[in-house]
Amino acid sequence: MLPALRVRALFSCEGSVGTAHQRRGLRVSLSWVFLCLWLGALAGFAPDVAQAQSSTAQGQTTPDYTTWDSLATQAQATIGAAQTSDSALDALRGSLVDWRAQFLAAQDVNAARISTLEAQISALGPAPAEGASEADDIAARRKDLNAQLEEAQAPVLTAEEAYTRADGLVREIDSTLRSRQADALLTAGPSPLNPSSWATGFGDILSTLQLTVSEVGDARVALKTRLSATSSFAAIAFYIFIGLVLVLRGRQWMEGLTARITRHAKGAPGQGLTRFVASLSQVIVPVLGIVAFTQAIDQTGLLGARGQIFLHALPELGFFVFVARWLGLLLFPRQTDDAGVVSAFDVSQERRREARAHMVICGVVLVLLSLIGALAQFEDYAEATRALLVFPVVLVAGVNLSRMGAILRLAARHMSQTDAAEIQSQDLRDVILGTIGRLVVLAGIAAPVLSLAGYQNAAIGLTVPVIETLGILGLLVVLSHLVIDLFAVIAKSEETARASLGPVLVTFVLVIGAIPVLALVWGARPADLLEIWTRLREGFAIGDVRITPTSFFTFAVIFAIGYGLTKLVKVALATTVLPKTKLDKGGQHAITVGTGYVGIFLAAMAAITTAGINLSSLAIVAGALSVGVGFGLQTIVSNFVSGIILLIERPISEGDWIEAGGQMGFVRDISVRATRVETFDRTDVIIPNQDLIAGQVVNYTRGNLIGRAVIPVGVAYGSDTRRVDKILHDIAAEQPMVLLNPSPQVFFTGFGADSMDFEIRVILRDVTFIMQVKNDINHAIAERFAAEGIEIPFAQRDIWLRNPEALTQGARPAPAAAAHTPKADPVSRRDAVGGLEPGDVSGGASDGDTQ
Repeated sequence: MLPALRVRALFSCEGSVGTAHQRRGLRVSLSWVFLCLWLGALAGFAPDVAQAQSSTAQGQTTPDYTTWDSLATQAQATIGAAQTSDSALDALRGSLVDWRAQFLAAQDVNAARISTLEAQISALGPAPAEGASEADDIAARRKDLNAQLEEAQAPVLTAEEAYTRADGLVREIDSTLRSRQADALLTAGPSPLNPSSWATGFGDILSTLQLTVSEVGDARVALKTRLSATSSFAAIAFYIFIGLVLVLRGRQWMEGLTARITRHAKGAPGQGLTRFVASLSQVIVPVLGIVAFTQAIDQTGLLGARGQIFLHALPELGFFVFVARWLGLLLFPRQTDDAGVVSAFDVSQERRREARAHMVICGVVLVLLSLIGALAQFEDYAEATRALLVFPVVLVAGVNLSRMGAILRLAARHMSQTDAAEIQSQDLRDVILGTIGRLVVLAGIAAPVLSLAGYQNAAIGLTVPVIETLGILGLLVVLSHLVIDLFAVIAKSEETARASLGPVLVTFVLVIGAIPVLALVWGARPADLLEIWTRLREGFAIGDVRITPTSFFTFAVIFAIGYGLTKLVKVALATTVLPKTKLDKGGQHAITVGTGYVGIFLAAMAAITTAGINLSSLAIVAGALSVGVGFGLQTIVSNFVSGIILLIERPISEGDWIEAGGQMGFVRDISVRATRVETFDRTDVIIPNQDLIAGQVVNYTRGNLIGRAVIPVGVAYGSDTRRVDKILHDIAAEQPMVLLNPSPQVFFTGFGADSMDFEIRVILRDVTFIMQVKNDINHAIAERFAAEGIEIPFAQRDIWLRNPEALTQGARPAPAAAAHTPKADPVSRRDAVGGLEPGDVSGGASDGDTQ
C-alpha cells in the first residue's frame, strides 16, 4: 500500500489497519510497489503459457461447480454485510479471481471437437425448410451430430455462466471497496481551530511524550547491563561513529566527488550520465549512515514501543530528505555555467535555491505524516488530537506546494518566451508545465482549507499524492535527460542523440511505465491494476475470435519477419538478379514491386494463421465492412488498381520522359496510389494513377531514347533557296547527336508574310538532349548565314496616317517662364487682418474676389 493510502487508512474513523508492514513506513511501501511492477512486467510474458498449461489440465479435470456455487453464495452474503472488513473483502476477491481464471480456461474445453462437429454438420448441407424432408439416413446422421454437439458444448456454456457470475462478484467487491474509500475521504471531524478540542489534543500529545520518556528511564537499567559487555559496547560505539560520520560529512564528501568527476568529464559525450551515476552516492552514503545509527540505537534497547516508532521513522526521514535534495540538485542545480551542467527549468539562481528547499521540506512532510499516522494508530488518538497534529504539517505542505507551483509557472513563462523568440510558437512542454504549476498551486491552497474544515483524510489524501506526483514527474525529467546521455555515449555525439528518435521512444516507454505508479499514488489499489492487466491478457472478442496480447504479439513478430524477408528478396532482385537479365528498367521495377506486394500478402496470411485468428468467423463482418470501405474509398481503390495496371502493362516506367495533364517531366516513382513526375524546373508533380490510365499520356522515351527535333528557319525573299537548303543540311549533319541514318532532312515549307520558311528535321540519338541540339543548330545557322550573306528577315510594318493635321491642331506653345515674384515684406497680425475682405472673415460664400 502506498503512503497516501496508508495515511488515509490510519486517519479513518475505524483505524483498523495496524500491521507491521505499515509501520515500516514509506521506504518499504515504495519498495513493494516497484517490486510488484517489475514482477508484473516479467510475468507478462508467462501468463499465457501458464494459461495454456492450465487449459490442458482443465481439459481433463472439470471445475468443481458444487464447491463454486457454495463459495459464490457465501460471497454474495459477505459482500452485502456492512461489517465485513476490507481485508476480508480483498481475500475473498483473490479467491474469486482464481475461480474466474479457471472458468475462462474451461471455456476452451472440447474446442477442437466442437469445431469438427460443426464442420460435419455443415458438410451435410443446410437443414430442410419447414414442411420439407430429406433422406432418412441424412436426417438421422444430422440428429446424431447435433446431439453430440450439444453434449460437447454443455461444459463450455456452464463455464461461461460461471465466469460471468465470478466476474460480477469481483466487480461488486471493487465497487464496495471504492465506495468505502470515498466515504473515508469525505468523513468530517473537528476543526483544529475549535478551542474546545485543544485540551484533549494537547493532553494526548503530552501524555505520549511523558510515556516515551518513562520508557527510556525504565530501559536504562537494561542498557547498563548490555553495555557492560565489551563486545556489545564496541559494536554499538562503532555503529554510532560510522553513522554520525556518514551523515554529517558523507554528503559533503560525495558532493565534492561528484563535482570533481563532472569537471573531469566536461565536454565528453554523455557527461550527464557520469554526473548522474556519481550523484547517487549523495543519497546512498548518508542513508547508510542513518541506518547504521538507527541500528546502534536499536541495539541499546533504550527505546520502548513509542520510541521505536520514532526510531523507525528516522531512516524514512533521511531517505526522503536526501532523495528530495538529490532530485532538487539535478533539476535545479546550483551553477549552470560550469562542467556542462544544465538546469531542467529556466529560472534564476534564487528561484532554483528556493525550489531545492521546498523539495526537501516536502520530503520531511511525507515522513511527518507517516509518523503522525503511526502514533495516532498506536495511541488511538481522538479525532481532535489527529487534527491538531495534522493541520500544521498540511499547512507547511500547502505553502511549499504553492511556491513550487509558482516556480513551475515562472519556468513555463520563461521557456515560452524563449521559444517564441526562436520558433514563434509555444511548445507543448511549456503548456504542460504551466498546467501542472496551476494545479499544484490549487492543491497547495485546497489542502489547508480542507484541514481547517475538519476533512483531515481529504487533506492528507490531496497533499501526499501531489508531493509524490511531483517527485515522480521530476524523476521522469531526470531519466529523460539520462536517456539522451546514454544515446550520446553510443552515438559519440550529443547533437546526434538529441536529433534521433530513440530517446523519444524510450522516454515514451518510461512515461507509460509511470502511469501505473501514478495510479497507485492517487488511490488505485494493486488489485485494480491486476484486474486491468487480467482484462488485457484475456483480450477482446470479435465474433468468435478472441484477440489476446499474446496473439497480437505473435502476429506482429511473424509479420515483421515476413516483411523483413520480403525486403531482403526485393533488394536481392533489384541489385543482383534482375540486372543480369535482359529486362529493361521498367520491367525490373515492376517485378520488384510485384514481389513486394505478394510478400506482404503472404506475410500477413502467415501471421494471421500462426496467431490462431480464424478469419472465417470474421467473413460477414469483413464483407459488410468492405462494402462501406469500397464506397468511401473508391477513389483510393481506383488509384491502387490503376497502379497495378501500370506495373503490369508498363506504358510508362521510371526514368521515362512523359507529358500528362499539361505537365512534362521524368517519371521518378510509381507508387500504389500515384506517380511522381519531376519537371524540368526540379519540382515534383504527383499525378494520380487513375489519371494516367484514363487520360492521354505522351511518352517521349518509351522503349528507346531516339527522338525527332524540328527547327524552323526563315530567310529573306531573294535568297537562293537551293543554297539555303544545302547550308542547312550541312549544319544538321555536323551535329554529333544527330543520326545520319536516316539522314537529316530540310524542307522548303512555304512563303510567309515576311520570309521564305524552311524546316530542319533530324533524328536524335538521345531525345533528352533536344534543347541542346536546337541551341547548337541555331548558333551554327546564325554564323553560316552571316558568313554567306544570307539575310534572316524580321517583320517590318509601314504606318499610314489618315489625318496627320489632327496631331498639330491640339498642340500649344510651351508656357513662358514664370516671372520672378518679389519677396513680400513681413506684416503684423493686425495689418494682415485689415487687408482681408469682408467675406474672408465673416464666413460668407464669397472670398472677397470679384469676377
